[in-house]
Amino acid sequence: MKNGNSSEKVVLITGASSGIGKSIATHLSNKGFKVYGTSRKPQDSSKYTFNFVQLDVTDKPSIEEAVYEVYEREGRIDILINNAGMGITGPIEEIPEAEMKKVFETNYFGPLHMIKTVLPVMRRQKSGLIINITSIAGYMGLPYRGIYSATKGALEITAEAYRMEIKQFGIKMTNVAPGDFATNIASGRYHAPVIKDSPYEKVYGNTLKLMDEHVDAGQDPELMAKEIYKIIINPNPKVHYKVGERLQKISVKLKALLPDKLYEKMLMKHYKL
Repeated sequence: MKNGNSSEKVVLITGASSGIGKSIATHLSNKGFKVYGTSRKPQDSSKYTFNFVQLDVTDKPSIEEAVYEVYEREGRIDILINNAGMGITGPIEEIPEAEMKKVFETNYFGPLHMIKTVLPVMRRQKSGLIINITSIAGYMGLPYRGIYSATKGALEITAEAYRMEIKQFGIKMTNVAPGDFATNIASGRYHAPVIKDSPYEKVYGNTLKLMDEHVDAGQDPELMAKEIYKIIINPNPKVHYKVGERLQKISVKLKALLPDKLYEKMLMKHYKL
């Protein structure tokens, strides 16, 4: 087993082949971290500035093998970044239950399996940092994105508790909630089909176009990468971070301040419902 160099921290980040994950992995490797990105499909590491291991967050044996491989190579894992995830849209009434369960397996149980597998390593080190990439959508129930909001909200709340439980081992945990970023998440998410003559047909169809426009006009993922680096070098990271356009971050504060019905009215206006 290779002895890890304490001056070169080892980072394991899920979902690093594209989008936010790729930007974070590239940025951290350029900053001198030893980065291992993961992808469900085998990747050619020579095309990236960081190493790749194959991993599917919905497959426990896959998680265990990938974590073991990184630990065997480096002798330590200093930072876990739970970034892999998938989107889902549709009227809740019409989304197949199997698709709901699939997105919970990826966005919620996947990160929990990753944490559970890495914790024994970090506990032996008596140090470690776990960063969960959630979403500003996890702070509110968004129309036609309710299941996605639920997965990210569940991870936010669970991590709040987890953070307190693992403090005694010298391990830190934080959540980073991005807003809309210009990535390929829109093309990769599950879209419940717009069903002809469905009572949701017209409104859902229009909302779907609006959501894709928000992602296409989103910010550069490099912004997330820079924020993650700032969090890593902070000796005392906060419980929650929000990264995105000012209006998106303010929307979370407004939810806490405004009467529920007024906030609901604002959301419906925003989505043109």
